[in-house]
Order: sequence, then C-alpha cells, then structure tokens
Amino acid sequence: MATTEHPQPSRLRAWMLEGLSDMGKGHGRQGPHAEPEPAHKGQPWYRVMCLTGVDYFSTLGYQPGIAALAAGLLSPIATIVLVIVTLAGALPVYRRVAEESPRGEGSIAMLERLLSFWKGKLFVLTLLGFAATDFLITITLSAADASTHLVENPHLNSALHDKQLVITLVLVALLGAVFLKGFLEAIGVAVALVGAYLALNAVVVIVGLYHVITEGHVITDWTDALTAEHGNVFVMIGMALIVFPKLALGLSGFETGVAVMPHVKGDEGDTEEHPKGRIRDTKKLLTAAALIMSCFLICTSFITTLLIPEKDFEEGGPANGRALAYLAHDYLGGAFGTIYDVSTIAILWFAGASAMAGLLNLMPRYLPRYGMAPHWARAVRPMVIVFTLVGFLVTWIFDADVDAQGGAYATGVLVLISSAAIAVTIAARKAGQRNWTIAFAVISVVFLYTTIVNVIERPDGVKIGACFIAGIIILSLASRLARAFELRVTSVTLDDMAERFIRDIASRKIRFIANEPDARDIAEYRDKVEQIRQDNDLSEQDDFVFVEVTVTDPSEFESGLTVRGEVMHNRYRVLTVESSSVSNALAALLLHVRDTTGCTPHIYFEWTEGNPFANFLRFFLFGQGEVAPVTREVLREAEPDRARRPRVHTG
Repeated sequence: MATTEHPQPSRLRAWMLEGLSDMGKGHGRQGPHAEPEPAHKGQPWYRVMCLTGVDYFSTLGYQPGIAALAAGLLSPIATIVLVIVTLAGALPVYRRVAEESPRGEGSIAMLERLLSFWKGKLFVLTLLGFAATDFLITITLSAADASTHLVENPHLNSALHDKQLVITLVLVALLGAVFLKGFLEAIGVAVALVGAYLALNAVVVIVGLYHVITEGHVITDWTDALTAEHGNVFVMIGMALIVFPKLALGLSGFETGVAVMPHVKGDEGDTEEHPKGRIRDTKKLLTAAALIMSCFLICTSFITTLLIPEKDFEEGGPANGRALAYLAHDYLGGAFGTIYDVSTIAILWFAGASAMAGLLNLMPRYLPRYGMAPHWARAVRPMVIVFTLVGFLVTWIFDADVDAQGGAYATGVLVLISSAAIAVTIAARKAGQRNWTIAFAVISVVFLYTTIVNVIERPDGVKIGACFIAGIIILSLASRLARAFELRVTSVTLDDMAERFIRDIASRKIRFIANEPDARDIAEYRDKVEQIRQDNDLSEQDDFVFVEVTVTDPSEFESGLTVRGEVMHNRYRVLTVESSSVSNALAALLLHVRDTTGCTPHIYFEWTEGNPFANFLRFFLFGQGEVAPVTREVLREAEPDRARRPRVHTG
C-alpha cells in the first residue's frame, strides 16, 4: 500500500488521537475492551460479576421508587413477576448468548450474521441506536439519581436545593474527564463498591423487615388496602402483569454481563476458539448476579411499599428516586444514612463509567468496519467528548429527572433483551434443539409484548431511541459517503500464477485492462483488446493482462484482496479478484504491483454508459458504476505524488 507523508500533528491533536493507529486490531475489538486478556489470565468470575454489578445492582438506588410509582400497593407482587421473568426468561437467554458469543460480542453480533448486504448493516445500526439509548440513558439516569441522593441528604438539602440539574451535569462532565485522562476498568474498585453497597443494602433490608414484623399492623393495612382496591388474588396478579413493563429497569445488566466475558478467567486449557471455562464461569456470573438482584428486588419493594407513605414516592417527595436512602435515614439515623448516600452516589457514578466503557467498546466495533465513522472515531478521546455532549443534551432535555428517563432506559433495555431472545431462538432452531426453540420463542413473545406495552405507555423512550437511530444512520451514511474514495483494502495477496503474470509483464510496460466479466468467451476478450487498442492508439506489440473484479458484498468497507491468475482460452491472461468495490480493488492492485515491481503500471478502461450521478450512486451502494474516474480518485487520495501514481487511461 502507498505511504503518504503528513505534517507533524499538533500536541493537542496527537493527544486526542492517541492510540488511533492501534485501533481496529484484535479482530475488530476496539475501545476500552480492545485487547481483553486471554481467558487463563483473566479474573475469577465473582470479581468480574462486580464489574457487571456496578450497573446491575446500582438500580436498587431508584428501582423500588419507580416500582412504587408504577404499581402502587401492587409493587411487591409486580416485582415478583419481574423476578420470575428475570430468572425464567432473561437469564436462560443470556446464558445461551454467552455460549454463542464468548468474546463478548453479544446478541447484536449474533443477529448480524443472519443478514448480509445493506439490510444487515441497517439492522445493526438500528440495534446500535437502541444500545446507545440504553448506555447513554444509563449514564444520565445514574448521574441524575446520584444527584438526587446528594440533594435530598438532610445535611445538604438546604444548600443544594434546586441545583440537581447543575450537579448532574457536573457528574456527567467528571465522568467524561476520567475517560479523557485515560480510563482503565478497575475490577478491584468495582468489588469494593459493590461489596460495600450490597452490605449497606442488606442492613437496610434487615432493619426494614424487622420493623415490618414488629409493626404487624403494616402488613394488615397493606393486605386490607390491596383487597379493597383489587378484590382477589387473581385480579392482583392480572394487574401486576399489566404494570410489569413499567418495572423493566430491573432487567438491566445482562448485556453488560456478556460484554465483560473477555475478562473472565476460565480454565488453563481455554483457547479463543474454544473458551469452555470462560463460558461456564460467565454462566455462573450471570446466574449469581440474577439471584442476588432478585432477592434484593423482592425485599426492597416489600419494605418500601409497606413502610413509606405513598405520597412520599411522588415527584418532589422525600422518597422519590431514593426510597432505600429514605429508610436508611429514617430508621438508622443521619450518620448511617449519609454513609448510605455516599455509597449509592459512588456506585451510581461508577455505573455511568461502565456504560461509557460499553459505548466505547460497542460503537467502534461496528461503525469503522462499515466505513460509517470518521477516521477520528477510532480514537477513544474524541468519542468521549461526543458521548459526554450527548449526555449533557439528554440531561437538559429531561431536566435531570429520574422518573422521566425511566421510559427511555426501559425501551433500550427491552429492545436489546428482545433481540437477544430472538437471536437465541434462531440459534436453537439451527442447532435442531426443538424444546429450546419453543422455550426461547415463548420468552421472545413475552419480551416483545413487554417492549410494545412499554413503548405504548411511555412513547418518550422510543422517541429518544428513534432520535439515536436516525442520528447514527444519517451520520454513518454521511461518513461512508465522505470516505467513499479511501483506499480501504487492508492487504493484497497474489497466488503463484498471478505473480508469474506480474513478473513477466514487468519486463516490459505493465498494462492492465479492466474488464467486466460477462460471457468470458474468446470473443469478449478479443473484442475488448481491439477496442482498447483503437481507443488509446496502441500497437499490436503492446501486451496486456486482464483484471476482472467480482463484487461480493458491497456494504462491506474494509477487506483483504486475494488475486488469482488464470489463462483463458489458452491465450488471454486474466487476474480475478473478489471485492466489495471494483474501483478500490483495482487501485489497491495497481499500488501493490507498483510497490513490488518498482514500475509504474497502466490500466485501461472504457467509459461507463449512463448518467454520471446515477453511476456514482451505483458505486456507493453496489460497489460498481463509474469505475474509471473513481479508480483514479482513489489513487489520487492514496498517492499524492503524481510521478509515483499509477496511470489511468479511459477511452
């Protein structure tokens, strides 16, 4: 490939793009998870679970309050429904996802393999839009709830009253600053945070259950109110099923659990191709996290519903967005309550860090490979700035309101879980596992129903998701268009016959004829040679080698080039190539021949018939069209020195 001299970048630019040249290595894994440790050098699964836990367990900071607002007195029963769906639905799905994508690719990669060409790319971009909704709202919602705990602390309330939006923006900015400095996921920090947070929550739960038991009337009051409001148990269960979609926040964390798979230690004999130990221990991680969270969800929804007046959950109430903190202050005193607030703020803020790491891991994994991101998007720091600015915008739009962001967060979570359920259903069907196929299909229906109901009741979530999807698609296509003339062939390999052709013709002037393979009969090659000679006034003594490019998947952006040589009709030498783009393949071949032979190659085209604009669209979408001028433009961008640039002739 050609090398181009560039002026020395400024110190700021060099710092912003630090590590850019290394991006894209490691089989497409980029961002904070770019080079995960081999399975046998990772961390024990229970430590990695804490990395997942800063996202998953931190929802205890706001989930009980959201459940109380959504379900009222039915909150404990609706939470039990949520736990059943978690353990019988989401957990089996993501255990299967761990088997199918042991490198942490997740369900998006599973579905990507099912579709090809542009429809596959657009489908992945849509899922990326919902994933961006999930992760970005995790950042803003967690920061908003952290600021709620700070503002509502009795010792700080008077000083920080009405400053929640500012505090939330500061927390998001601090998160971005950490990543700009250089963020390394510290599993040790996650273990400490999760351990302390769960221990404090266990104390609150035990004290809360003690008060429920000793104040027996609260249970009687609750059951009497339930009976008066809903009649009998079956009506209660039915109503719990109806309000269940509003509690979907409690399902978050599974996608993160799969994303951290590369950090799980596994067995000594594990390989990247067959990481059996990593898969087994990741299943333990997912199961343990789901069981711990399920116990806390049931207990916390029970004590908060019975011990906190319903009006205190409402907007502006002291328990809004911080139900457990309310109990910690009320029953254990201001000192313990403040310690609980500090722990909650820390884990919520670190949950945002986990989400930012997920974004930086997810987006570069797909967009640069599709050619749908600017060159600088391969570097971490510019993307941190972009995501931080988007976080500011989302925080401002929602006014740092935890309840208002719940719908958007739940939509992102549910769409990803639904896509995972569909992906494993298809995987089970392909594997011929009839029982699992039926089971996963039923789970898929449950999650699709939940997603649809959530979208109908809280359309703001899908609106935000649609904005992210539209933004990603528009920016991606614009980037693809801007990068259309890049030399995007990563390597060129010639077989023995092709190398023999090049060595032979290099002893004279290297002349190639670009030929669109049609019938490939002797008349096609004979007429093509005659046409090229007439158009370019070449003699009978001039020697040619044909180059034929077959377009495979035009939606692919970067790929290697394998060139094969063959002799057609015992006379015509032909180099055959498969590529996503005719022009880029031809330009890459010409530059490779120039570099290996030291000679300047010439290539001859016929003008493409038809409207130039329509032909360019054909090139952009289908990899073929206005071949001659596009090949010349690719060469011009790849090699700025005209004296060294391969020659393009068109007649």
